[in-house]
Amino acid sequence: MNIHEYQAKELLRSYGIVTTVGATLDKAAQAAKTAAQISGPPWVVKAQIHAGGRGAGHFIDAGPEGGGVHLAKTADEASERAQQMLGACLVTKQTGAAGRAVHTVLIEQGADIKKELYLSVLIDRRTGRVAFVASSEGGMDIEAVAEKTPEKICVMPIDPVTGPLVFQLRRIADVLGVPVKQVADLIAKLYRLFTQKDCALIEINPLVVTGQDTLLALDGKINFDDNSLYRQKDIEALRDPREEDPAEREAEQWGLSYVRLDGDIGCMVNGAGLAMATLDILTLHGGQPANFLDVGGGASAEQVTKAFSLIVSDTRVKSVLVNIFGGIMRCDTIAEGIISAARTLELQLPLVVRLAGTNVELGKAMLAESGLAIQAADDLDQAAALAAKAGR
Repeated sequence: MNIHEYQAKELLRSYGIVTTVGATLDKAAQAAKTAAQISGPPWVVKAQIHAGGRGAGHFIDAGPEGGGVHLAKTADEASERAQQMLGACLVTKQTGAAGRAVHTVLIEQGADIKKELYLSVLIDRRTGRVAFVASSEGGMDIEAVAEKTPEKICVMPIDPVTGPLVFQLRRIADVLGVPVKQVADLIAKLYRLFTQKDCALIEINPLVVTGQDTLLALDGKINFDDNSLYRQKDIEALRDPREEDPAEREAEQWGLSYVRLDGDIGCMVNGAGLAMATLDILTLHGGQPANFLDVGGGASAEQVTKAFSLIVSDTRVKSVLVNIFGGIMRCDTIAEGIISAARTLELQLPLVVRLAGTNVELGKAMLAESGLAIQAADDLDQAAALAAKAGR
């Protein structure tokens, strides 16, 4: 789960981490009053969307020239920029061409920046541990830094038994070029926040050294593990449904894993690994998947019907591919759901089904006797080829 920058900074401050001070607005009429509340000059006006690269982005049609981060020299200019951003659609490298509508704007006080650094906390999948990533190249795309100057990046996995050790703090401080005492304090607070709130990522980019040689979080990004939200109710309350795909959110409520993609072939599979393989083989045959949809190992007929509903609600979909391996999931249950969904939704799209595993013969018989126009496939390769052809 993602949250906005202003929410991330509130959380950082609650753990004693110093951030820039600002206020948010969601109505244009509030812009002048909000700007007047913030000390300046200068003022920084930031569009709040769940996507990175805002400063390098651009607005579609309406909105101010340039990206979603502006430096204003007067309160009137800050107010004007905020009004222009609200309701406008911001496109960044992470939003896709459609962009994201700006519903909230953050106006902050300017900062006395001496040096820009990078610091983040994440899960290092190579070690299975929480790790700190530090670089002297703050304010830049960290992926570009890793590609061009990897020696400027330090990755420090943390032992969960000991927590951050002194030699690790010294190494991070050396990379950042700041005193160990300052680094130790910041690392301790970030590590506590990360572990106590079940974070998946905390990124401060840039972390700045001010003219007074203090550390200041100029930006903040925090993501959380969705699986932990049942015990992090205060975090779940920060969710902004406007930033999420409605179909993905509805799928989550039904216990389905759904991600919208860019293609036109709807896919329904059980198991994340099989789903990924299905997308790969479909692409190999020239098809373009419209979604990733994993119904899981124990889906009911009702969940299968809902999964179909999500797929066909996407107007881009030209054909549907169902690929089920029945282990815990029985093929006859899937067949029942497919038949129910096809009849309820009056499905007119070409439908290709590949079943294997538990009760496969019963499932195939149910589909064959349903009277529905279903193309049966004996293996995944054949199913992918049929679905790709049907979608052309």
